[in-house]
Amino acid sequence: MIRWWISALQLAELFVSSLAHFAFGIYIFSTAVAGDLSQVLGDWFWIFKPNLDVGLKGDDSKRARSVDDLPPIVLVHGIFGFGKGRLGGLSYFAGAETKDDRVLVPDLGSLTSIYDRARELFYYLKGGQVDYGEEHSKACGHSQFGRTYEKGNYPEWDENHPIHFVGHSAGAQVVRVLQQMLADKAFKGCENTSENWVLSITSLSGAFNGTTRTYLDGMLPEDGRSLTPISLLQLCRVGVIIYDWFDIPWLKAYYNFGFDHFNMSRKKVGICGLVNGLLRNNGPFASGDWILPDITITGSIRLNSSIRTFPHTYYFSYATKCTRKIMGTTVPSGILGIHPLLFIRILQMSQWRHPPDVAPPYKGYRDEDWWDNDGALNTISMTHPRFPVEHPSCYVVEDSECQPMQPGIWYYKIVEGDHVLFILNRDRAGVQFDLIYDSIFELCRKHAFRNTPTLPNQVNH
Repeated sequence: MIRWWISALQLAELFVSSLAHFAFGIYIFSTAVAGDLSQVLGDWFWIFKPNLDVGLKGDDSKRARSVDDLPPIVLVHGIFGFGKGRLGGLSYFAGAETKDDRVLVPDLGSLTSIYDRARELFYYLKGGQVDYGEEHSKACGHSQFGRTYEKGNYPEWDENHPIHFVGHSAGAQVVRVLQQMLADKAFKGCENTSENWVLSITSLSGAFNGTTRTYLDGMLPEDGRSLTPISLLQLCRVGVIIYDWFDIPWLKAYYNFGFDHFNMSRKKVGICGLVNGLLRNNGPFASGDWILPDITITGSIRLNSSIRTFPHTYYFSYATKCTRKIMGTTVPSGILGIHPLLFIRILQMSQWRHPPDVAPPYKGYRDEDWWDNDGALNTISMTHPRFPVEHPSCYVVEDSECQPMQPGIWYYKIVEGDHVLFILNRDRAGVQFDLIYDSIFELCRKHAFRNTPTLPNQVNH
């Protein structure tokens, strides 16, 4: 009888959680559509409004030249995220990209693996057809080549023209993998790459060491790849396969999970392909080449084992936390200010227990180290790379404590906030939103430069 009650509660929780996530997705989608309609009406209004600004703008040529000399700041979105050009005019970073004159916001696969996204990011910047690598593509069962960027968004990118990267959530780990690929000269036809192409990496709620959320949502701790039969991630998997199979052009142009290189469209695989995908006979969920296995604790340890922290790159991370301790018990820090969708998730993560019959992910593992969280990631995961080897780090309370910054060290700060506080909806974070992003852009423009400055840095200093 007790077992039946537990099963009933789990199903009820899954139903409520699935409904909440679906409703949140519809809310984001409808917000984007409403914003686009508003933009169309606004453009229509200006067509018939007399142009009163003629001659008032002045000479923009000097400004254009100075902006072109600035090293770009590239904002890299996280899981389920999107870049410029998706979801109409909606901004994943809630408009933060307008705070600086030279910001790029790439659109990467929202659910594709860390590896695939790092490859996509390189070609987005440098130009050319995305090459996932022959060996990797064969092992994972997808096409070797992806979309083509006729002209890169920063084709001059090299050691003398480095880039600042800002990554949210899994986006931070994407940038670290990209930097390691640059150091390993992993891009065919571009053998002169190096880790020094990256000037700085700033992480906002970065997924460096994985998250227990993946297990609560259905990933099995035993291998960090398989899914429980009935779980939120199973529903997600089925929904993504059906979405990609129908392959509705206007809908995928509006939002794309990024699995086009797996060729799951009904136009290519027919009904048999849909059945095989749902049965996990092929596709990203069969090979494990998607984002969730990469952000389990074991998956992150596997990635971290081959990623270095480099001596000439500046690193800073903002770790978020929405919990506190009351009489030794970790609980959500409050109801007000926490996104409703995340409150129950914060509570679940603060009570996490690793299955006793499964080997711990690393030596010295303790459940209590992973209880502080922001609803999606554990705070211990966001500060700096820790497992399997801890990288050099320095905790700061105020940003000014790390100035002058030293390269090769992860400076980190812990701020109160849930996982989506600094994205999507600027009003929720209020003044704190502006302070965080002002600090990030100030760090990039004023404090991160090489001992022998490159030309873009000389412009700023």
